[in-house]
Amino acid sequence: MPSHHRFLPGPDLSRDQLFDQQLSGLQWTVNHAYEGSPVYRAKLDAAGVGPDSITSLDDLSRLPFTSVEDLRDGYPLPLLSVPEDQVVRIHASSGTTGKRKVLAYTQKDIDDWKDMFARCYELAGLTTEDRVQICVGYGLWTAGAGFQLGCERFGAMALPLGPGNLEMQLQILVDVGATCLCSTASMALLMAEEVEKHGLMDRVKLKRCIFGAETHSAAMRANFEERLGLEGSFDITGLTELYGPGAGLECEAHEGIHYWADYYILEILDPETLQPVAEGEVGEMVVTTLRKEAAPLIRYRTRDLTRLIPGQCPCGQVLPRHDKILGRSDDMIIYRGVNIYPGQIAAVLEQFPEAGSEYQITLRRSGGKDSMQVKVERKLGQNADNDENLAKTIGAALHKALMARAGVEIVEPGELPRSFAKSKRVLDERDE
Repeated sequence: MPSHHRFLPGPDLSRDQLFDQQLSGLQWTVNHAYEGSPVYRAKLDAAGVGPDSITSLDDLSRLPFTSVEDLRDGYPLPLLSVPEDQVVRIHASSGTTGKRKVLAYTQKDIDDWKDMFARCYELAGLTTEDRVQICVGYGLWTAGAGFQLGCERFGAMALPLGPGNLEMQLQILVDVGATCLCSTASMALLMAEEVEKHGLMDRVKLKRCIFGAETHSAAMRANFEERLGLEGSFDITGLTELYGPGAGLECEAHEGIHYWADYYILEILDPETLQPVAEGEVGEMVVTTLRKEAAPLIRYRTRDLTRLIPGQCPCGQVLPRHDKILGRSDDMIIYRGVNIYPGQIAAVLEQFPEAGSEYQITLRRSGGKDSMQVKVERKLGQNADNDENLAKTIGAALHKALMARAGVEIVEPGELPRSFAKSKRVLDERDE
């Protein structure tokens, strides 16, 4: 990690100072939301919590939850806690169901987001000499704007390509000499395959990749790191409701994601009971913002699943860590009465070096009975003669891990669809 701390807190920040910042931020947020938003005022009144009743961080558990339904109900400017003339921008989530989740930003919100994102570039070890190829979506979606704002604030050179247009991606990669790729893991893999296909490896100067927006396996990551000749890759987190991408990043130790606890409080709760889980247990991320003006979040249920990582990171950074996003509580597949997350299937596949990183799950229903088929790409260079045996062995391992049977088919490397965005891992054809 760079010794100079331009955007990250220095080593002199103590846990007590961090807790003090969180408490004053929480008090400010509750007061700001109560004064500025009729929706929040009604919620807080119903919970019997006034702006003056927050005296310690323990009072967080008395606050009411906010959910995606609150965002949809308040469309088009939900949870707005400032006068509309203070809103300088909106972004919306890429969600496809119902009304989009639209979030408003004041100028201070944008400035805070820039600083949060600049931390990501700093933690990933970039310098102002780096050239950052940004291959994520621009427009209403927060990704492109976030990566670019943060890059410019940090002082590196932004190459704002967006997703798609592989020919131009490769041209800029080679001619401008991009040193950092920002994309989904799926896009990084696609780029790696294209660089290899066009024989450009010796002309590519990439050293790092910052990727996020979808769950990924260690095998997929190792695949694109090796093929692009990277020194390292870094998992980034974020969601539209919480400014956008840039809410946290892995450091060089790769032992979890540092999140900006001076900008938001993270709770890990049981998605059913909404009570805290034991430290280190998996649960749903619930976030409360500490500085957000236009659309503050009070105990917002993200539906993302992760766990807190106890102790201090070997890198020395005082900011706490959570594990990578392990899936979403609403991504769960219910198959023959068993609750399954796609990430559990990826974890089994990782145990097989003959298997590639790409897989696809298809669920079907016939005669009232459900079936699951898992297609897995064979690893490049592996012999097809072993396919039948490999499929059987993977099938047995899945049955043991999931307590449910799945058919397994081994397919050619590159056969499953590639994506500029998030790969579609689950095709549920049961209700079609």
